[in-house]
Formats: sequence, structure tokens, C-alpha cells
Amino acid sequence: MTTAEIMFAQPGDRTIDRKEEARKVLWALLAALFIHLVVAYSLAVLGGTFSPAFPVEEKPAELTLVDLPSTPLVPKNAAFMETDESKRSAEPPKEKTFESNANSIAASGLPATGEAPLPSQQGKDRPFVDLETHAYTPEMKGAMPQPSAAPQEKAKPADTPQPTPQPAPLTAAEQFAMLTARPTPAVEPSAAPARPRSAYRSLKDRTRISGRITNRGLSSVNALGTPLGRYQKFLLDAIGSRWYAFLDRKMDLISIGTTRVVFVVDRSGRVKSLNVVENTANEALANVCIQSIQEAQLPPMPDDLAATLPAEGLEMDIPFTIFAN
Repeated sequence: MTTAEIMFAQPGDRTIDRKEEARKVLWALLAALFIHLVVAYSLAVLGGTFSPAFPVEEKPAELTLVDLPSTPLVPKNAAFMETDESKRSAEPPKEKTFESNANSIAASGLPATGEAPLPSQQGKDRPFVDLETHAYTPEMKGAMPQPSAAPQEKAKPADTPQPTPQPAPLTAAEQFAMLTARPTPAVEPSAAPARPRSAYRSLKDRTRISGRITNRGLSSVNALGTPLGRYQKFLLDAIGSRWYAFLDRKMDLISIGTTRVVFVVDRSGRVKSLNVVENTANEALANVCIQSIQEAQLPPMPDDLAATLPAEGLEMDIPFTIFAN
């Protein structure tokens, strides 16, 4: 006798089938949504790539006019180098290395031996640069011109001699004008010329230098004469002439060393913010330096110079040195 077994579907089996169908439908919807998003993104990217670019509006060119200074320029913060009268040049140098009271063209008496923008020369080892050697010369008042001889009547015994008029001393402004004025061609006068005032010259000792200048001639540098350089030259001369005069009176009280002084000269020529920042000598030298600066009569700055300086004025840093030899 054969036994047949009949399997009947249970209610739980139908529920599982419905869940699987619902899951399939959900996945199908998600896949369709994803495909639509991908297609839409692709169309947007491709549409932006192949669409023609809009022309960019061209702005008209703008022209700006700038007022350039009439005088040649020197490098910013260029060092000051005094130019001696014998080395002045009518033409400015092509390479403007230093700022000065007058133009000069670089030259050297020896072949180039170094890299500094200076002439090579023999001399003393000093912490500064002197291109020549000469003694200190104080400023002296010149003599008045003597008139040519003319017939004179015999003086009467009762006549009293008249005092000879004395020349009036030049003011600081007149001295500065003489220093900055351009020389005029000399004209031979019929009478003997007056002996001019002797110009102040500071003591200089030629220093040992190893430079790169190859042009042969008297030791000089490429320097450009500027309003700042001319004012600095006048300022140093005004202070230096006072300093040497005080040294002559107090040399037995002063010791060897250096006094370094910093100060500011405002546009009216007044000295401000005067300070001694270094002193390897004694107090006597420091006092002489301060007195020399305070008593120097400085004229107001020219307008073309004042316009180029900060509002507070011109900053100066001067070392005053007494050497043993």
C-alpha cells in the first residue's frame, strides 16, 4: 500500500512571497530614479561643455599720467659721499651709486682689487672712507678789494681819519646760497680781485680701500648731486667748523674715542631729538659734539628737498672721532 504525502502551503509562506515582491519593486524604483539622475547630470555637463561661450565685454584701455621728477634718481637710502671741488663733473654719472653735493664720475689711481663700488687706494685703516688727504682749514673772512691808486690831495693837519668800513659777516642763509649756487664764467675785472673767504675743510686722511672701479684717474666715485646731498654738505660743514673750533680750546680735556650723536633737523632748520647713542671717549668730547650741533646755524630746507622728506624732517647720525695718530 503506497502512502502519498500531500504538502499544503502554509499562510506564512504567502506573506514571505509578498515581501520579496515588494522589495523587488522598491529596488526597481530606486534603480530607475538613480538612472534618471545620472542621465540628467550627464546632460547638464555635456550641455555646458558644448554650448557656445558668451563673448566677454572688453573694457577700454586706461592711460594714467605720472609726473616724474625732473632730476635724476639715486637708489633709495643711498649713502652720502662728499664730492671735492677738484672732482666735480658737469655731467651726471651713468651709475648713480652715491648721493652727494655735486656730480662726480668714478675713477681710481690703482687697478681694481675688490668688489666695493669705490676706488682702490693705499692709506690708513679707518672705519670710514676718505678719498684724499688734507689738513683742517677753518673758515676765514676775506679781505676787501683794494681800489686802484688815484691822485689824492695832501691831507690837512686838522682832518681826522675816517674809520675803514668792515665787511658784514655772512648769514647762514647767504652761506648756503653760496654753496648751492652754480658757478658763473669768470670775468676779468680791471682792478685786482678781492681775496675770497677761505672755505672750511675738515681734516681728511686717505683710507685704505679695495674697490672695483677700473676707470683710471683721481680717486672718486659715481655720485649724483641732489638737493639732499647739498643740504647735507652744508649741514656737516656748519657743524664741523664749530666742532674744530671747540676742539682747539679744549683739546687738553678730551680723550681719544668716538661720540656718536643722532638728531633730527626739521624743515625750518631747527635741531630736535638730540641724543648721544654711543661714547667711547669722555664726557668732554660728548659736550663738545652737542654744543657744536646746537650752535650750528642752519637755514630752512629748500622746498624741493622738504617735499621728499618725512614730516618730522631729516634724520642725521654723525660719529665724531679723535684718533691717536
